[in-house]
Amino acid sequence: MAPPAQLPPADAGAVVYLMGVCLPAQGNVSAVEVETYLHYIQLRPSLPSQGKWVPYDEPAQETMRADFRRLWETNFLDDLRIEVDDYVFSNGVVGKMVTYVMEERERVKLVTYEGGRAVDRTRIEDALRDKKVELRLDSFLDGATLARVSRIVQDTLAEKGFPNATVRPVVKALAGGPKLVSVTFVIAEGPRMSIRDVAFIGNHAIDDARLLSALKWNRPEHLFSFATNRGRYDPNRFAEDAERVADYYRDLGYFQVRVDSPVVRPLDTSANGTTQWVQLRVPIEEGARYRVGTLSFEGNSVVQTAALRPLFKIESGDWYSQQRVRDAFEKARDLYGAGGYIEFTAFPDLRPRDASGTSTEAPVVDVTFRITEGDQYLVNRLSFTGNTTTRDGVIRRELQLFEGGVFNRQALKYSIQRINQLGYFKPLEGSDKDVAVEKVPGREHAVDVTVKVEEQNRNQMQFGAGMSQYEGVFGSLSYTTSNFLGRGESLTLSAQKGSRSSTYALGLTEPYVFSRPISAGASVFSRKIDYLTGANLVGYSEVRSGITLTVGKPLFRFARAFVGYGYEVIDTALSQSLLNDLDDNASVGVPVFNPFLDEGRHTESKMTPSFLYNTVNHPFQPRSGMKIALSAPVAGSVLGGSFNYIKPELETILYVPHTRKTALGLRFNGGLVQPFGGTHELPYYNRYFLGGETQIRGVDIRTVGPTDSQNRAIGGNRFVLFNAEYYFDLFGPVRALVFHDAGQAFSERQHVDLTRMRTSSGVELRVMVPMLNVPFRLIYAWNTYRDTFQKPRTFKFAVGTTF
Repeated sequence: MAPPAQLPPADAGAVVYLMGVCLPAQGNVSAVEVETYLHYIQLRPSLPSQGKWVPYDEPAQETMRADFRRLWETNFLDDLRIEVDDYVFSNGVVGKMVTYVMEERERVKLVTYEGGRAVDRTRIEDALRDKKVELRLDSFLDGATLARVSRIVQDTLAEKGFPNATVRPVVKALAGGPKLVSVTFVIAEGPRMSIRDVAFIGNHAIDDARLLSALKWNRPEHLFSFATNRGRYDPNRFAEDAERVADYYRDLGYFQVRVDSPVVRPLDTSANGTTQWVQLRVPIEEGARYRVGTLSFEGNSVVQTAALRPLFKIESGDWYSQQRVRDAFEKARDLYGAGGYIEFTAFPDLRPRDASGTSTEAPVVDVTFRITEGDQYLVNRLSFTGNTTTRDGVIRRELQLFEGGVFNRQALKYSIQRINQLGYFKPLEGSDKDVAVEKVPGREHAVDVTVKVEEQNRNQMQFGAGMSQYEGVFGSLSYTTSNFLGRGESLTLSAQKGSRSSTYALGLTEPYVFSRPISAGASVFSRKIDYLTGANLVGYSEVRSGITLTVGKPLFRFARAFVGYGYEVIDTALSQSLLNDLDDNASVGVPVFNPFLDEGRHTESKMTPSFLYNTVNHPFQPRSGMKIALSAPVAGSVLGGSFNYIKPELETILYVPHTRKTALGLRFNGGLVQPFGGTHELPYYNRYFLGGETQIRGVDIRTVGPTDSQNRAIGGNRFVLFNAEYYFDLFGPVRALVFHDAGQAFSERQHVDLTRMRTSSGVELRVMVPMLNVPFRLIYAWNTYRDTFQKPRTFKFAVGTTF
């Protein structure tokens, strides 16, 4: 090595002469830019040409040790050492040559999976994403990550019934650069384990059948296992099953029960060796069944025992029930949460009494409910994320929490339900994913609440087409924006045009007038329809045009009262042949009403008070809640109309969740129209006719109700309607359901006879179309009780919901 142009001072101690980076194990070719490593190295060499000499002393050595730590913590390296060599200058001064000798970790360029048929790559990557494990291309090879990926793949295979599957990562060098490798996870599935039988060992108080019903994951296969995947043995989920069985016992008073891991007993194997049937033998130690002795509370000061005790539906002498205790704790948590005590926790301290060995009575356990109340919290700030269109104020006005007020968990639940009822966003579940409640740094007893929403299409476009006996062939199109300009206002435009019908309407609703919870709406419309009233195709035409105004005000939680006013002009016309036909029928007592005889122009002026109570959790994909709608329009000549009548109607809807993906929906609808004053006969257009996909599925619109001797619809002055549907959420926006509908309209001369109800049963598939924000429906209905104009079985396409 050539000496430097300038030597260090002769009396200088050792100096740092040179410093460099070396990667000899990989041919001194680095996969990472050398400048990156130099960024982490703080040691600097001397600069002889400038006469700057860096002493090689204790501070320099400490810098080298710190360099070592920084380089190693980058996780770029597999090996690292610092070598120091001496170079003696001509004047005797020792120069230190410092070399950072490195070997980089291998870099992953290709990841493959071989040998697995039960799960594909997409399923594996989804499982890795759920576990927040990532094996990215061009990342450094990490043994711990390979082990975690292998474990997750094994767990995924176990969920599919392959508990003995093995996953082995194989690393191979690749050409094209230093330290480049491919990783192949070699999968050996082994036979699928299917459960043929589950036997419980040691259970005396509860039989196998009831314990079997408590299992969720590891259940015996049945006839439809090929479709439901039931019967797969998954040891990773047996702990959950064991806890469910133990909970079953604890709910009956066996709180000392113990459920051990199952013994897997092989039974037989399929001829091709791909399936092995096994029996699970589950050991159980039941323990004694305990009755409740004394009940006491400790730790509660904010809420007195006298207020807490009624929440616990358990008395001394009852069998101990874990479920009753849990339910009571949930009620207590809601009670404390309403007062801002969000850190409330509680648990039952169970102390069995010493029992005499000769006693024949059930043992007794004294229960102490130990409570930690925590501190009361206030709301510091309310904020929203994800509302790219909807303004903050539209969401804020639905909240029952207030900045500076007490944090009320019950009010938060209610607020989430109100936001869901808007229909502007994807449904919120109220979990941490949807609502973040975080303590405010630097401020005691205060929380920030962030509601995380995801906008869904606020515009609804509905279109449909059909053909009925009375309306002929028709097509319809409507456009609704329920969040006009992000202000929460509703605007509706609709049109229907057919061979014998047409409808045009425009409506606007403001839910908060003058920033107060008072709604106001207005609409204008024009409707025309030509009815065919008999086999000889005589006609009756009706044209209705008008305007409606509505004002609403909240009464109490989920309830609103409305008052509406409507003014309509109705033009009716019919052919002379129909008039003659009516005269012929008069002698046989056919109940035909005056609009036929009073064709021309009529007016309706009516006031409509109404009441609405609605806790249904979503307008188009409901799962739970109740809706009660009551209205009583009153029309009269004193208001400028042609007829006097009152028309009370009631609709009640109930959704009852059954399982996580199923629920039962029920609806009752009934109404009565009654003339008064100088009106003795009801207008034809105000009578009841049932049928159609919003009433009785599979039955044509306006075909259910009283008819005359020539099978012409004359309508009723009363009606009753029942709908029931049980739905299954299949996946994403797809919902399947079975239904049964029944309804009938009755005339003044008929009693309300439920045995004369027109019924329809069937199956339906609904697909929520995100772009249109409305469900499309495929309906297959059947009923043997059809008239001559209806087929026993029918297939329909519709848009919207029945109720």
